[in-house]
Amino acid sequence: MAKATEKRIYLTRHAQAEHNVAEDYTIHDALLTELGRQQAAKLHADTHHTIQQSAELLVTSPLRRTLSTTVIGYETLRTKLEQQGKQVVVLPQLQECNNLPCDIGSPREALESVPEYAGLSFHHLDPSWTSKSEFYAASNSALKARARWVRQYLRSLPEREIVVVSHGDCLRYITEGHKSHHPWANVEVREYTFAVEEEEDVEGEAWVVPVTRVVKEGDDRPTSSAKVFKN
Repeated sequence: MAKATEKRIYLTRHAQAEHNVAEDYTIHDALLTELGRQQAAKLHADTHHTIQQSAELLVTSPLRRTLSTTVIGYETLRTKLEQQGKQVVVLPQLQECNNLPCDIGSPREALESVPEYAGLSFHHLDPSWTSKSEFYAASNSALKARARWVRQYLRSLPEREIVVVSHGDCLRYITEGHKSHHPWANVEVREYTFAVEEEEDVEGEAWVVPVTRVVKEGDDRPTSSAKVFKN
């Protein structure tokens, strides 16, 4: 079991998706654009000899833009892990924050029918994952609690190096603990570690601290919170 302060968590925002381009947040579970798929391919080219060789686990949000970014961008890592008997962890707690169509996922059976996602396991997805209520609600208190759960989950894992693919607002809650305008570019990968060991974490927040930026393939495209803040 790796010490928390020795862990390396590679937080990744998904590649450019349809709703990022026109800021049209009515698109349900938005897909990657062609440019987004190129960005994900560039991510693979730039990291397949580095973090994809050393990482020991791959965890992704179940929204389609993150799944496609994972499949394309972390192909080498996925193949390596599957050869070791480790599946990609498709984790509903990493879904995007807002209760807008672009941030609401698709049912498990719909995702299982997509050829690009063949071989991925969606067993963590129950019907509540798309509800945007209770644990998955878009309220500030629920989002803080969900981000805390994710940090605690990552800290509890035995792996030392973990790649995570998620969304701009979710990543802000994970790293900052609140909603902000601090930019995360499409296909930006940042390396984090934990601030203190679990036994020293009196409040149980499992805060992470930045180490370095690994790659940045895209632009600082807005998240759906741009609409929420405007309103």
